[in-house]
Amino acid sequence: MIISFFAFSAKSANAEETTYKIGTDLTFAPFEFQNENNEYVGIDIDLLHAIAEDQGFNVDLRPLGFDSSIQGVQSNQLDGMIAGMSITDERKETFDFSDPYFDSGIQMAVAADNDSITSYEDLEGETVGAKVGTESARFLEENKDKYGYDIKNYDDASGLYGAVRNGTVVAIFDDYPVLGYAINNGEAMKLVGEPEAGASYGFAVKKGQNADLLEKFNTGLAHLKESGEYDKIVATYISTSDSTTSSDDSEMVKVEPKKDVYKIASDSAFAPFEFQNEDNEYVGIDVDLLTRAAEMQGFNIEFNFIGFSGALQALDGNQADGMIAGMSITDERKASYDFSDSYFESGIQLAVKEGNEDISSYEDLDGKTVGAKVGTESADFLIANEDKYGYSIKYYDAADQLYAAVSGGQIDAMMDDYPVIGYAIAQGQKLTTPIEKETGGQYGFAVKKGQNPELIEMFNEALKEMKRTGEYDQIVGKYIQDGSATEKKVDESTISGLVSNNYQVLLKGLWNTLLLALISFALALVIGIILGLFSVAPIKALRVIAGIYVDIIRGIPMMVLAFFIFFGLSDAIGITIPDFAAGVITLTLNASAYIAEIVRGGINAVPNGQMEASRSLGMTYTRTMQKIVLPQAIKIMIPSFVNQFVISLKDTTIISVIGVVELLQTGKIIVARTTQSTYVYLIIAIMYLVVITALTKLAKVLEKKVK
Repeated sequence: MIISFFAFSAKSANAEETTYKIGTDLTFAPFEFQNENNEYVGIDIDLLHAIAEDQGFNVDLRPLGFDSSIQGVQSNQLDGMIAGMSITDERKETFDFSDPYFDSGIQMAVAADNDSITSYEDLEGETVGAKVGTESARFLEENKDKYGYDIKNYDDASGLYGAVRNGTVVAIFDDYPVLGYAINNGEAMKLVGEPEAGASYGFAVKKGQNADLLEKFNTGLAHLKESGEYDKIVATYISTSDSTTSSDDSEMVKVEPKKDVYKIASDSAFAPFEFQNEDNEYVGIDVDLLTRAAEMQGFNIEFNFIGFSGALQALDGNQADGMIAGMSITDERKASYDFSDSYFESGIQLAVKEGNEDISSYEDLDGKTVGAKVGTESADFLIANEDKYGYSIKYYDAADQLYAAVSGGQIDAMMDDYPVIGYAIAQGQKLTTPIEKETGGQYGFAVKKGQNPELIEMFNEALKEMKRTGEYDQIVGKYIQDGSATEKKVDESTISGLVSNNYQVLLKGLWNTLLLALISFALALVIGIILGLFSVAPIKALRVIAGIYVDIIRGIPMMVLAFFIFFGLSDAIGITIPDFAAGVITLTLNASAYIAEIVRGGINAVPNGQMEASRSLGMTYTRTMQKIVLPQAIKIMIPSFVNQFVISLKDTTIISVIGVVELLQTGKIIVARTTQSTYVYLIIAIMYLVVITALTKLAKVLEKKVK
């Protein structure tokens, strides 16, 4: 397929051309990768452009991937390739290589604050990591008996770095340029010793062809090395053995921001990490840490509290520069995101009803029922230990359901993330934690892989400074407490307290709900009526158009449609569609399809004989519809229109998935802060009931007047 593409799009190159088509890999940092502006950079790319400028030729860069670039050169569709390509005897049978432009090799790295490992001899009795099947892994196997270490293998670099951070291994081995690049981009490691000799990288052309291009590359490379430009390019991407990250006892390093404002996506209700306080301002561990980091490093942020799934979508769709939302650092996520240093080590903990003295250890759970949220670390822990301790497990969707089950006696104990339980206790939940927490995952600030590295670096530097000064502990301690309820301005454990302290945001949520429903329904009426008329038109093409539209819109779940419009469409057109506008579009499309069917049904309910009689009297089709059919059909349609509006009003709850704070989402935000789910959702249910009952009464009045 690649070869066919080149055959179609380009002619074979020859050495006389001033523009050369050069293939490269898609991503092999630090040699070729995309920066935050989606431009290809790296040692290979920068060297190639510098040599082209020195030698007076142009480069048509083709980032096709390593294997496809090899095929392109072999099939004469590319003039050459540069992709961190090792010069080997086997490859020399097919390619002519330039002088080596980079001598690779493997090197040892340890944590930045590790001063005990200074040589291979210090590895005796320790565990060392490497990636499976690499030159580093082979080197470690060959020298295992000599230096007396154990080896732990990992599938990728992220696993290696994580093992150093959490102390699973004391040292790792990898290609030294890859390690150097990781250190330059904020990985808290340092290189030890000198690299072991490895393969050399070269620029390649097809054997026997493009000799002049090879000569230009060699000449330009020599010039760059003589001028010192070569060393500058390499140093831009690779840290040397002398490079270390700042230690906890050193001053914070100021990093230069590259954007005026960084857009940060976050969850909307995950106390104590992000939630709205009594003044309806977003606060929490995540919010306070990042806000303080921005102040310390001198960069500007703009939060968008859109929910966890929405935040991930925003980051993937380049609508956010970073994301902080109690996000666990996992190997799977590292494939798509770059993470900061861990800013919070989570864990799970058992909680029981206050006053319950029967449970003080896991052994006491024998024959009892324990609750956990579906798909969580707590659920996994309980499943793994169910046979050992003899309890049964009951699953719930949300934390407030767990609290209610413990309070009502449906379960004897519950398990959840310990900061979440600690915050619930501080907010007045009658719980106690009789057993020490289990160690859990680590939370990190995330950016899209390969983008905004300076944002991660700024956060890391500020985080280290906050930990050094004790400010970090103050921020965390403000939200996580061991059972001492916080003092509140208003008692929100009662319905009256909830209403008095939250009526303004509840009314605002109701207003957003009504506004969404009214605007979208008005637009849907116009579109739906037109399509409904199309569906009964005598012209077949119009009927087909209406049928296709209705089938497509009704066949797509509205939540999927909302995600597509807000994230997919925004990314496709390159313009961020505001969440409210995306909500209106979604509701409009959905309602218009059903209104079209209401119109079609209303018109078809009018006896066909009336149309035939009118046409026999000489009236046109349009005139007959205006004067005879539609007046009767409208009477039939009005109850269905009102019913559809009520449905649209209820459907606004689905739009909360893209961050629109309508009435239900407002309730979720209040529950996240107060943990009073029963009272909050009762208040919201009453508000919906009042509005919908009023609309139903209005529909009956209109129906009587029309009749």
